[in-house]
Amino acid sequence: MSGSLGNVATIARVELRRFLREKGNVFFVFILPLALIVFIGLQFGGQTGTQLGVVLEVEDDAARDLVERLDAADGLSVVEVDDQEGLTDLVSRANLSGGIVVPSGYGAALEQGERIDIGFVGRPDPGSGSLRAIVAAEVAEQTVTTAAARDAAETLGASVTDLLPVATQVRSELPRVEVTTEQVGGDELTQELQALGQFDLGASSQLFLFVFLTSLAGSGALIQTRQYGVASRMLSTPTRLPVILAGIGGGRLAIALFQALYIIVLTAVAFRVDWGDPLTTGLLVLLFCLVSAAAGMVLGALFRNDAQASGAGVGIGLVTAALGGSMVLLDFFPEGMRRVALLTPHGWANTAMAEIVRRDGTVADVAVELGALAAMAAGLLLLATWLLRRAITR
Repeated sequence: MSGSLGNVATIARVELRRFLREKGNVFFVFILPLALIVFIGLQFGGQTGTQLGVVLEVEDDAARDLVERLDAADGLSVVEVDDQEGLTDLVSRANLSGGIVVPSGYGAALEQGERIDIGFVGRPDPGSGSLRAIVAAEVAEQTVTTAAARDAAETLGASVTDLLPVATQVRSELPRVEVTTEQVGGDELTQELQALGQFDLGASSQLFLFVFLTSLAGSGALIQTRQYGVASRMLSTPTRLPVILAGIGGGRLAIALFQALYIIVLTAVAFRVDWGDPLTTGLLVLLFCLVSAAAGMVLGALFRNDAQASGAGVGIGLVTAALGGSMVLLDFFPEGMRRVALLTPHGWANTAMAEIVRRDGTVADVAVELGALAAMAAGLLLLATWLLRRAITR
């Protein structure tokens, strides 16, 4: 028994080594998944904070103080821009959430209590209104502090500049009223997506796309095993056919798991992607890898030409990924297309991953999806075993 297990492990290890030695796999396994995850994160991922552009026509102490106040606001970061034209361009292209133009003479106007207008640049969306309110609040805070320093300066016969630090300190020590808000109702999907990290959405969808695609595209290696006589030589040894089939299946599974673990570990470390409950995600990924490995074995047994098998694998992998929600969220699918999506392993996997990542799902919450993937894996493994047995022995 131990000898059989050792033979299975040896065959699986050889299959994985052959896969990693293929130079063409370097791009599709290591580089392309990472590039797509980064691209999706940069284009559609959640923002780590709101960026406000600031143009200082003439920099003075008051203008610099306003910039520091805005930059210290919760969830807001300031980006200084050279001129108003550049600011307008950046806001219109959504590179900045909004922007302000602080005119020259801002500090002098504050000290003298004169009216001065700060220009605001924003897009016609609710976010601009919230951003404008934050700017107005910080300007009001600065105005009140400067007014207090001005009143004290008139009484004491001192300068506003000298008393401004004292007024700022007194203002900071005054008791404050904090208001907490809770958003209810509205679009539940939007709230869930906003809670995700910048790269969370792309990482999970690309995981299933590339695990399945890699497994199917690598099915040509099974045909090469037969064409090069590797299978015949293994049959001529005392190694029994079930052990050979188990080793081949183990190799396909090792390849799928390698692809999955590469994406999970890299995105977790480099982009801090949240993969949810480790046990639930681990079971989901394992079952999906089993389905992918079995599907690749079926394809490798059906075709006799490795180029045809690899081409068909890429085509089938991309189509099933598109139908299963790995390119567009299943939430955006019409009801009829959602039923079609459940004909693919991606549909079940993406549904489960949404529950795990977006709603902190556990094994109990995705039991139906895990059961569906287990049934698919069992059916495909039985079919692959029968087809490979026939292909190797004939």
